[in-house]
Order: sequence, then structure tokens, then C-alpha cells
Amino acid sequence: MKSEEIRSLFHKFEEVAGDLEGVECWSARDLQMLLGYSKWENFEKVITKAKDACKNAEEQIEYHFPDVRKTIPMPKGAEKEIDDLLLTRYACYLIAQNGDSRKVEIAFAQNYFAVQTRRAELVEQRLLENERLKAREKLSQTEKQLSGVLYERGVDNQGFAIIRSKGDQALFHLTTQMLKRKMDVPVNRPVADFLPTISIKAKDLAAEMTGLNVQTKDLQGQSKIEKEHIDNNLAVRNMLTNRGIIPENLPPAEDVKKLQRKLNSDEKKVLKGTKRKPNNGKNKDQ
Repeated sequence: MKSEEIRSLFHKFEEVAGDLEGVECWSARDLQMLLGYSKWENFEKVITKAKDACKNAEEQIEYHFPDVRKTIPMPKGAEKEIDDLLLTRYACYLIAQNGDSRKVEIAFAQNYFAVQTRRAELVEQRLLENERLKAREKLSQTEKQLSGVLYERGVDNQGFAIIRSKGDQALFHLTTQMLKRKMDVPVNRPVADFLPTISIKAKDLAAEMTGLNVQTKDLQGQSKIEKEHIDNNLAVRNMLTNRGIIPENLPPAEDVKKLQRKLNSDEKKVLKGTKRKPNNGKNKDQ
């Protein structure tokens, strides 16, 4: 495909793009012509395949392929309403993937929409990674506060470690050592550094509940507080299992320390790329 042809197609795809409530979208009727389909009936078959792919990916068809009506001009100034669909960028990507790859327009669209969809996936992945890091940091803060509350009530650092371990056993139905072996966590590392986000938040919720109830009930001594923490972790576990989530069966996540280093490295690359090169005091406009 020649560069002039690529630029022309790029301009055409950008020109017909619309916006609905902040979501970029395309008319299926416009896309039909852009992709080189002369008959709507033939293009509908491609759309059907794309919808099936959307469903298999567990995405909402109604969101990516909403039905609409479109008014088109007719001879002598008349107008006619026809069926149409609004397509998200992801929907367009699926249509391109299921189209006739022999068409130049389809080949272009497959790459055009794939690049943009990949960018969205990368942004979503980064947001999820940041959420996990924030959850881990929040858990550390909660446990630090809980340790302080317990220390005032006769529980030392060793006692707090035992209480926390008992809580993990109640939440995961495994001892900390067993959980580490199952998740391949280094012996000298906290298991929370390798837990998925939902498990980190589950531990945090149980710890928050313990901190609140210890103060509200004015609990004193390790045995009473230990029972309280076990009960709270069991309550959180029951909530998860009732929704079909078995904490100990969730796969381990990436080491948070490695994840933090990766995100920091990405940020440095972005910052480095945005720095302007010095012009040695010279101004091109001078």
C-alpha cells in the first residue's frame, strides 16, 4: 500500500469519526463504504461475526454496537430513515478483523483500529497496576495503625505478627507458610506483596474492622483481639465465597516491588521524552 493511499484512508476514517457522550464512535453505514462493501446485507454478515467475537470476549454488545436510526436524503428533497449502528473503536476493530482481508480498506482498518485499541488496553492495564499498588500501600498503613492500637492494649510486635498470621489463615484457609509455598513467595517477603488486588483489599477490610472493633468494644489482651481478627477475616471470606470468589485459589500477581520499579521506569522514559533539547541560547525565529 502506497503512502499516499495510507494518508488518504487515514483522513477518511478520521473525518467520519463522531462523538457520543465522550465516546468516539463511527456510523456502521459510513464504515460500510469506507471498508469497500457496496451492499449493506453483506456488511451485516461481518457485523454479526464481530458481535459474536465481542460476546466471546465477554464485552457488552449493547455498548459497542447500539442500534440507531439514520436519515438519508432521497430524490426531490425527500428523506428516508434506515437502520444503522453506532460503533465504538473496539467494535470497528472487531469488524475489521472479521472482514475480507483481501480488501485494501480492510487491511488498513485492521491496523488502524488495532493500534488505537492496543493503546486503550495499555492505559487500562496501567490503571489496574496503579490500583494494586495503592491497595498495597493502604494495607501497610492500616496494619501500621492497627499495630499501634494493639500495642496500647498489651500486644507487642510478636503478638501482632501472630494475630495477623491467624487472620490470614482464617481468610485463606491456609497458614501463611502454606500460602507462600502455594504462591511461590520468597520466605523473607510478605505474602501481601504477591496477592491480587481483591485479596489485598480483603485483608485491608478485615484489618480495618479489627481496628474499629478493638476500640469500640474496648478489647484488651492478645487472646480477645486475636479472636476478633479471626472473626473479621472469616466474615470477609464468607462474603467473597458467597460470590464465588475463593481467595486461596486466585492466581498470584506480580511482585509489587518489581511492578513499582517498572512503573517508575516508564515514568522516567516519558519525562525524558518530553524534555526539550537546549538550543544553546539560539532562537530559530531570530
